[in-house]
Amino acid sequence: MIRSITQAKPEAELTRLLKGAERLFIIGCGTCVTLTQTGGDPQVRSMSEQLAGKGKLVTGSVVVPVACDNLTGEILADHGAHIRQADALLIMTCAYGVQTIARQLGKMVVPALDTLFIGKETAPGQFDEICTQCGTCIIGETGGICPVTTCHKGMVNGPCGGTDKGKCEIDKRKDCAWTLIYYRLRELGRLDSMKQYQKPRNHQGEPSPGKLELA
Repeated sequence: MIRSITQAKPEAELTRLLKGAERLFIIGCGTCVTLTQTGGDPQVRSMSEQLAGKGKLVTGSVVVPVACDNLTGEILADHGAHIRQADALLIMTCAYGVQTIARQLGKMVVPALDTLFIGKETAPGQFDEICTQCGTCIIGETGGICPVTTCHKGMVNGPCGGTDKGKCEIDKRKDCAWTLIYYRLRELGRLDSMKQYQKPRNHQGEPSPGKLELA
């Protein structure tokens, strides 16, 4: 399952963002941030207690099923009275959820989290980045393993000179991305793909902000 990986903003930054907002309504999400334990029920309750301890008035809170869904506005309508009482909405979701709610409710929003990357749970409580959405995908030539996110150096021609017994020189606990690619391609009978030179990467494959229009 692919998730937006988030972490709590530093307390000092959150305090600055909440300056002047004395009445808050808190919104969490039942998907990504619940999995990463940054915006589920326990975290929303904890945040409510922390804010109350700082003299803030929490007018209410809710954990919506999917914050980035277009139905979120309809779900939050049930809490309309408590939301209207708030000076701002403190949103404990990924950035996409924050933007979705801001667009639907027309209230001041304060994100409680930083969105780090798109990732996958690879072990209990461990999330690894799997895609930077760079717009120039080469995994068709690397056996389905992305060197941009799997390699600490983001090398698209590898391995580097620092690989040691199949491990990364930056993180000795981590398998070298290009060693993994080598074994995958050998298994597939496609080792010749490693000889394919990849041009220097265009780190802005598409103009920003990104846009796609279907004909």
